[in-house]
Amino acid sequence: MGEPAGRGPDALGAGHVLGVDSGGSGLRIAVARADDAEARPLAVRTSDGPVRTGPTGIDAEHLLSQLLPAAAELARETGAEGFVAVCVGAAGMATLGEELRARLPAALATAFGLRQLALAADAVTAYAGALGQRPGAVIAAGTGMIALGTDLTPAGGWRRADGWGHLLGDCGGGAWIGRAGLEAALRAYDGRPGGSAALLARAEAVFGPVTGLPGALYPRPDRPAVLASFAPEVARCATEDDTVALGVLRAAAGHIADAAAAACPPGAGTTVACTGGLFGMGEPLLAPLRTALAERLPDARTTAAAGSPLDGSLAIAAALAGDRLALPTDRKLLQITRPAPG
Repeated sequence: MGEPAGRGPDALGAGHVLGVDSGGSGLRIAVARADDAEARPLAVRTSDGPVRTGPTGIDAEHLLSQLLPAAAELARETGAEGFVAVCVGAAGMATLGEELRARLPAALATAFGLRQLALAADAVTAYAGALGQRPGAVIAAGTGMIALGTDLTPAGGWRRADGWGHLLGDCGGGAWIGRAGLEAALRAYDGRPGGSAALLARAEAVFGPVTGLPGALYPRPDRPAVLASFAPEVARCATEDDTVALGVLRAAAGHIADAAAAACPPGAGTTVACTGGLFGMGEPLLAPLRTALAERLPDARTTAAAGSPLDGSLAIAAALAGDRLALPTDRKLLQITRPAPG
């Protein structure tokens, strides 16, 4: 990968920050100017496939093997001679991020002369991208689903709901919807109640004979993403008035709204934003979600997300560099470290 980008005090004067977004669909990395109030990306790199999760949690070596070469390329492309601050936002950081917390500070300090690092749950970077540093709540839904809220006071901290992964939670997220759709397909195949012939047809069109699904799905390390890939098929069947598919999306909307209500800080007029690829499914999900949110949070104000989790990662890094980070710090959700360069 060549020589690492700058490593001394002169490098820190370049005034660039690095943002990282590691999720179920892969790794995205971007550079911005530290003095840009909007932290607009100057250049972006993406990787294929998600960072692996092993016995000790998120695989730091796998993440670094993708991050370090891409960050060095971005530094050369943008003229950055090091990074004033870096924010790494990762799915699973709160519960599976111990190895990242142990390995990343020293590795990034050695590679880039880094002095300030934010390690954030992807929900926090989603929050920062959607609402910036304002109080409110954000629903982040893609392959998984989590809701996060804060009133920005130290006493209030973060209010989190769900985000427990596809085996224990992420209720209403893409993997949840896809799994529910495939379950309905298998019910139809078996002749059990609750099945959908339409979803069975779509499952076989996408995956082949459904009898092969367990063998094709269970060994996959990217199983959540594979399940989530079927969520658009559920939405397609819902638009064709398949009652089972409509029921899956109504249930998903209810789960998402439940999480939002649990995470939303109290008070009238609180802002709630939705962010993530799941909401690209459009009205089949958004219509029941609006109804569910109105029932559970009648005094809240919903708004469109201003930006993506990658935008939020850059915004956190820039705020950290400028000593204006107002979001609550938390060892699991938003940890700030100041590693000594190697």
